[in-house]
Amino acid sequence: MWARLESNTIKEVLMRPKSLTIGGVQYPSNIFSMWTDSELSTIGIVPITMNSTNFKDKEYYTNTSITYTYNVETGKATGTYGTATAKDLTQLKTERKDNINREASSILQPTDWMVIRATEGGTAIPSDITTKRAAVRTKANSMCVQIDGASDVDAVAALYLVSNTGTEESPVYTRPLGELPTV
Repeated sequence: MWARLESNTIKEVLMRPKSLTIGGVQYPSNIFSMWTDSELSTIGIVPITMNSTNFKDKEYYTNTSITYTYNVETGKATGTYGTATAKDLTQLKTERKDNINREASSILQPTDWMVIRATEGGTAIPSDITTKRAAVRTKANSMCVQIDGASDVDAVAALYLVSNTGTEESPVYTRPLGELPTV
């Protein structure tokens, strides 16, 4: 990403290489890959360094627009995000719980026919299937309780952070929320 300058002011932000006319001279798009930063700066084009300090995970926050600035003293252009806004906590919790319940339903679906068969025809469900189905429902309920207990958006996000509790050679990836069992 580059800034096109005029009188030390950013006139245009270039997201990708493109042909340009500067001072009556037509430049092809390949100058961005063929020229050095120093050569580009002679015609008023400088790379933009992104400052992502305020950028937050889009799953949990709405990020603001980027403000582009040029520092004459350093000769550097910077793009900076404003302060991110947390998404609505109630809506986020509802979405996350709905996702868990859909996933649990998807896990249970292949054995639903056994429940229907038992209800309609009296054929017993194998006990290992009953136990596994109960474990899925119990874990889904537990996960929803954990989400409900989160005090803010960051606490919800923390439930989903995956870390390696094993070794580099034998990784074991876990998250505080846990995972639904399979049937």
